[in-house]
Amino acid sequence: MANLTNFNVRVDSDIKKQCEALYGKLGVNLTTAINVFLRQSLRVGGFPFDVRLEQPNKETVAAMLEAQRIAYDPYVKGYVDLDEMFAELKR
Repeated sequence: MANLTNFNVRVDSDIKKQCEALYGKLGVNLTTAINVFLRQSLRVGGFPFDVRLEQPNKETVAAMLEAQRIAYDPYVKGYVDLDEMFAELKR
């Protein structure tokens, strides 16, 4: 038999309830799910999923730069509200 030990983790009670319900639907309890996570971590040598800061792609960066340029361009027509904008679009 494996040499077992207790492992205490502090977690938000709502998160715990949601995870117990989720893993219950998958047929395992929270202890088994945590053991799967830990074993996968050892297998892959780190988190068993991507952990990263979200970086916008080139298209998003280009759109953000264009929006910034338009916002500060004195030659681009601006509108006070949507009614004004739609009125001009109907012309």
